[in-house]
Amino acid sequence: MSSNKAFFERDGDVGFLTIDAPPLNLFDRELFAAVREVIERARQEQVRALVVRAKGKVFTGGADVHVFDGLQGEAARRFVEEILGVTHAVEDLPFPTVASVHALCLTAGLELALACDLIVAAESAQFGLVERVVGLTPLMGGTQRIAERAGPARAREFVMTGAILPARTLHEWGVVNRVVADHELEAATLALARDLAAGPTRAHYATKRIVRAVVDEGVRAADALTPALGEEVFGTEDLRQGVRAFLEHGGPGHARFRGR
Repeated sequence: MSSNKAFFERDGDVGFLTIDAPPLNLFDRELFAAVREVIERARQEQVRALVVRAKGKVFTGGADVHVFDGLQGEAARRFVEEILGVTHAVEDLPFPTVASVHALCLTAGLELALACDLIVAAESAQFGLVERVVGLTPLMGGTQRIAERAGPARAREFVMTGAILPARTLHEWGVVNRVVADHELEAATLALARDLAAGPTRAHYATKRIVRAVVDEGVRAADALTPALGEEVFGTEDLRQGVRAFLEHGGPGHARFRGR
């Protein structure tokens, strides 16, 4: 790695993208680049689930404001394209991704979490897209992904007011998938990630693509994509083994998926 601000680890089929840029895990250009490197490493390592987490007292205090200083014109456009590319790289991974969020999670860190398939939050976690404090709006995809999960009215209010909201509120909105006791966050996230990694990885990827299609283009567009995806999944070793195990044992719970 070119930076120690984010690093890759794996435990069996589960990979980990860990942010470690004390004291506040602020997103500067170096951290953005390091996160992008870890995402690519996870793809190359062919893990079957990825957990995005952070060390320290907070998940992140947000973006390092120094990265915005003096940005204008084409340089500003290129910067936004680069950070949106991080979001897209996470979303395009061919396996499930889970953000594990504790304490404070602001701006770029929340946008990274929103790029994941699922978000597990500690009960004391707080979230905000507070770019308004420097005269900015979220540019890593946060606004549109809050709107996707919680609806446009909530997205406008959340971003325009710069509110910092608790995990329970974002769970009620459908932004956060699970809220757990602070001391259970690591174990709960790992259990979920291991369950996903032990599942039919290519079927999970088909699920991701169907959901993306329905969000982007509507139900009929997802319907149009489904037959080809079904053909792909029917060709997997996991499906063949899963069907045989179900029939031989008279029910579920006996298949051992390998992600192939």
